[in-house]
Order: sequence, then C-alpha cells, then structure tokens
Amino acid sequence: MKTRIIEVHQKIIKSMFLGFVFLLSIDAYAASAQMNYAQRADVKSFINEMVDKHGFDKAYLVAKFSNAKRLDNVLESIAKPAERELTWKQYRPIFVTDSRSNKGRKFIKEHQATLKRAEKEYGVPVEIIAAIIGVETYYGKHTGKYTVFDSLTTLGFDYPKRSAFFKSELKQFLLLSKEENIDVDKMTGSYAGAMGMPQFISSSYRHYAVDFDGDGKRDLWNSTEDVIGSVANYFSEHGWKAGAEVTHPVSVKNKSIVRKKNTLKPYVSVSELEKQGVKSDALLDGKQLASLLKFEGKSGDEYWLGLKNFYVITRYNHSELYAMAVFQLSEKLKN
Repeated sequence: MKTRIIEVHQKIIKSMFLGFVFLLSIDAYAASAQMNYAQRADVKSFINEMVDKHGFDKAYLVAKFSNAKRLDNVLESIAKPAERELTWKQYRPIFVTDSRSNKGRKFIKEHQATLKRAEKEYGVPVEIIAAIIGVETYYGKHTGKYTVFDSLTTLGFDYPKRSAFFKSELKQFLLLSKEENIDVDKMTGSYAGAMGMPQFISSSYRHYAVDFDGDGKRDLWNSTEDVIGSVANYFSEHGWKAGAEVTHPVSVKNKSIVRKKNTLKPYVSVSELEKQGVKSDALLDGKQLASLLKFEGKSGDEYWLGLKNFYVITRYNHSELYAMAVFQLSEKLKN
C-alpha cells in the first residue's frame, strides 16, 4: 500500500512538473511573439550579413524588421497537411475550362504584338506563354494579397522546416527591391512569396525577369509586356526547344513498362518505347528522349509521352498535372 501511495505521489509530482514546463514554454512563445523581429539574435545576424555583404543601410533594415508582422495565417497555410493528391480527372476541370480559355484568347488578342515579339525572340509559342499566365493567376486576377516582406520574414525565421530556403528568398527579395527601387511594404504576392502575374519567387524574379517594355525596370505587377517577356525568357533559359513537340497521347500494350510513379525528366528514347509496344498517331523522332506518363483520366487511364518541352514546363512547377494543364489550355487557345 505504501509503495502504491509513493507511486501516486510520483505521478502527481511528474504531472505538476510537466504542466510547469508547458506553462514556461507558453510564456516563452508569448515573449517571442511580442518581441519584434529586429530584436531577435537570428534576425540581427541576418541584418549584419545584408549590411556587410550587400551594402544595405543597417538603420533601414532595422526599421523594416521592427515593423515586420508575424503572419500566423501564413504559418498555418504552409504547415497544413498536404491535401490529398489530385488525379488528372480532378485537376483538369480546374484549369482547362472554357472560361479560362475564353479569357486567354482575349488576352492574346489584346497583347498579340508583345506575345509575337516574345515568341520571335525566345522561341516560346504565344499560346504557351498565355497558358502559363492563365494557369498561374487567371490572367492577373489572383496574384496574392500578402505583403511579401512579412510572409518571407515569417517563414524565414518562424518556420524551421524550410527556414534556409525562405531566408535565402528573403535575401533575394531585399536585393530585388534595391535593384528595382520598389518599396518592400507595397510588394504583394502569395503566402509563400510568389509575385505578380507570373508568380515568380524572388530568386526567379532576379534571374529570369526582363525589362520587355524598355522603361528601365522589371515590373511583374503592372507591366504586361515585362510579364510576357519574363515568362518566355524563363522557358528559354530552362531549355525550351523552338518548334519541338511537347507531349503526345499513346497506347501502351505492355503495362509493365509503366513506372509506378511518373518520372518528369525524359529517360528513354521514343524508338525504344516503340519497340516495347508503345504507339502514337504522331510521327515522332525516335532518337529523342521521352517519359512514359500515366494519368488517371475521366474515362480511365491515359498514357502520354512527355518530351523535352514538357519537362521544361515542369521547371516552372514540378508537377506533371500542372504541365499537362498548361499544354492542354494552350491547345484550346489555338482555336
């Protein structure tokens, strides 16, 4: 009996201790939340790096980080368990629609000269450029309303899982604001920091955005010309082959050659697939590499050959569903 009483007392003490530790952690979290970013050691280190390596004014950065807002809704959004993976029959109706294609044809008509100029300069078809903008932001209708500086600061310093990536994007963002002379307080985008009509993240903005309207700055919010030229340049820089095919539907006799998970990068020659019983209605260059892709379509399994240009589309968004949506929307824009 005495032993039992001692055990009970031990459990009570342990429970009280754990409760105390929990309360301490809550207090520490509250204190951290009340402390502005500029007071934190990790942010001070970041500021010093930007001053020492990139020539920023320290007082300017301290002021910006002092006023930066921690966006809990951004943390909630990025930390949510991933939604179940959509199948092609679920994904296609979201993006390959009559309303989106009608708006796309109107966009092409309004900006035909600029789109043609981009196609000539970069080799990327008018319809592919327009389809990217259509899938990304419905031609500028949905570009995001989060203040990018607050989003990237929140994710860079309060989301440990991907802290290194978002700190890097925050650095790129500040460099971008300096180069383009744009107020960081006015730059808005998605909760993860993607910006403008084409939804470029900061590093992509700096590396691939172009001044296509010749006004001396790269503006992916207000200059449709810059948007069009930048999307085309992005594709060109990632290896788009002018005049080459993107993807083709095929029939597959031997299902055992289909990989369990789609491989985005082309890995086998078309001629080798043909030897294994893969057939296409199109006359394709047998020497080119392709990926044999499987999609769960509305009427059952669909099989497609993903060629080099299909892979290039996945460099914009690493998803075969995304690339197929862009391709099929671009086909509708031709009509």
